[in-house]
Amino acid sequence: MSEFFSNVSKIQYEGKNSDNPLAFKYYNPDEVIGGKTMKDHLRFAVAYWHTFQGTGGDPFGPGTAVRPWDNITDPMELAKAKVAANFEFCEKLGVPFYCFHDRDIAPEASTLRETNKRLDEIVALMKEYMKTSSVKLLWGTTNAFGNPRFVHGASTSPNADVFAFAAAQVKKAMEITLELGGQNYVFWGGREGYETLLNTDMKLELDNMGRFLRMAVDYAKEIGFKGQFLIEPKPKEPTKHQYDFDTATVVGFLRAHGLENDFKMNIEANHATLAAHTFQHEVYTARVNNVFGSIDANQGDLLLGWDTDQFPTNIYDTTLCMYEVLKAGGFTTGGLNFDSKVRRGSFEPIDLFYAHIAGMDAFAKGLKIAYKMVSEGKFDKVIEDRYASYKSGIGSDIVNGKVGFKELEKYALEHDQVKNVSGRQEVLESMLNKYILED
Repeated sequence: MSEFFSNVSKIQYEGKNSDNPLAFKYYNPDEVIGGKTMKDHLRFAVAYWHTFQGTGGDPFGPGTAVRPWDNITDPMELAKAKVAANFEFCEKLGVPFYCFHDRDIAPEASTLRETNKRLDEIVALMKEYMKTSSVKLLWGTTNAFGNPRFVHGASTSPNADVFAFAAAQVKKAMEITLELGGQNYVFWGGREGYETLLNTDMKLELDNMGRFLRMAVDYAKEIGFKGQFLIEPKPKEPTKHQYDFDTATVVGFLRAHGLENDFKMNIEANHATLAAHTFQHEVYTARVNNVFGSIDANQGDLLLGWDTDQFPTNIYDTTLCMYEVLKAGGFTTGGLNFDSKVRRGSFEPIDLFYAHIAGMDAFAKGLKIAYKMVSEGKFDKVIEDRYASYKSGIGSDIVNGKVGFKELEKYALEHDQVKNVSGRQEVLESMLNKYILED
């Protein structure tokens, strides 16, 4: 079988002094950090949609990407070629996982029945590749936002027929994820939101979304899918307001609908930016609410107000992300999926390798810095000292529920000369710089 990336060999680790753009400078998959290899810490995955479906198109012009499969015109033959390209790419890059939407791997037909047949054909081919490949499926998901039928949403659509179609589509996607050994299943409500409240019954839409997710939980039990369900928060784009705005919003939704034990978060860096949060904030919020699951690794452009999905190269972001991941105990079924696309001007096939290598190195460096930060515990000590007033005296009584307003008023009347201590933010940021800039 011919190779799609014949000019690229298996990417090797050459160390920080290497100038080879087709070599890792910091990602050494076999390097052990804290009793676990880098490969197991980071659990990288390739995103099928950007890597093999992306064309570089934008609202102002068509795609620019030049790909080895561009001469294939038959939709199913093209889909099969991309399966081969996926496994070749992942193996040469040394990435252990891939992720997909159902409509990424097989083109939609004129009927749902025919579309499902196409999916079955592609899944059978993927299973053949997986017999001899070490590359596995991190997670599957459903594209219930691209087709015009989802113009008003999927599970939150005012049209019950659309709700039913989305349920059938998710059912099939769950089945093929199970068949391929996927370790998670992601829900991203691309159009689950509204443009105006003048035509929206928000309560019914949110309740329907809760019903939809409960149906998914029930069906997973029925078919024996034991993977982790993940929800991916995003605040806006394509809809003006999306119901899964950020991690805190999703946590509140899950608790309101009795689903808090069934779902965790798939945090995307660029979505945090759009919600006016930092990447670290979203991972931290998931961690302290016990819903941290997986990560879509990318970065946004702070000068642009949309989802640019750039490859992550900011060491501060990768360090603080991995700091929270380590504090959460590391990944279990989740991982770092590169939900990232090369820039429109980076249109040659080899740019796909350059971009992933850059992202993998950035997270590898971030992991090493974060591990040192966690091991030395300096920031933990700062936080412990800052909140020491809650360890004894009136603070302890507050935490343990031993006082109310009356008791606190009595205390305040006797201790009304309050003295605060500096938060020392600049010192802490200097400490972080020292960790990052140390060789």
